[in-house]
Amino acid sequence: NVHGSLLPKYRGAAPIQWAVINGERETGITTMLMDESLDTGAMLLQERVPITPEETAGSLADTLAPVGGALLAETIRQLKAGSLVPQPQDHAKATMAPILKKEDGLIDWRLPATGIANRVRGLSPWPGAYTYAGQDRWLLWRASATDVSSIHAPPGTIVAVRTDALLAATGDLLLAITEFQPANSRRMTAMQFLAGHASPVGTRLSSPVQADSPA
Repeated sequence: NVHGSLLPKYRGAAPIQWAVINGERETGITTMLMDESLDTGAMLLQERVPITPEETAGSLADTLAPVGGALLAETIRQLKAGSLVPQPQDHAKATMAPILKKEDGLIDWRLPATGIANRVRGLSPWPGAYTYAGQDRWLLWRASATDVSSIHAPPGTIVAVRTDALLAATGDLLLAITEFQPANSRRMTAMQFLAGHASPVGTRLSSPVQADSPA
């Protein structure tokens, strides 16, 4: 079997997405023997792959696909040659990567900016990270943490704009939103949005939980 992580880390259905969401700097491919439990079989070969700061789950999956194919071919070659010794997993070091649901994309603006940015990358292209501007749902496609504190603004508040970004408060630093998709619209850059809309400064992006809570 071929698995999209460096086992025993990220056992489960969504190893690529969770590696990005959790801010990992590398992941990889593992070939392994099948076992009764999920992704617990003895490991055969592994190959490490770096995760770049701009990587999304989609782009990482594209990177890992040929790596997995090549590693499987090499695994079969070594098994036929009798030169491969299966290695048991260290179950104490196992982490899980459960299947993602659409509601997992809802952004909690109380989280740190880096955590939100990683979530945007890890949930792209599916299920997509999203938030609400009033009753309108926005999908976020590109965002990054700044080094500017946002502790004086309620989380989710757009406090300023740059030429290329909307700057939203989080649990610690401002988040620069550079590409998103407003409700009933196409995917666009912040620059394109600002060229055709009134300034969004002061808008409170929220989840339903936050919308019902005091600032």
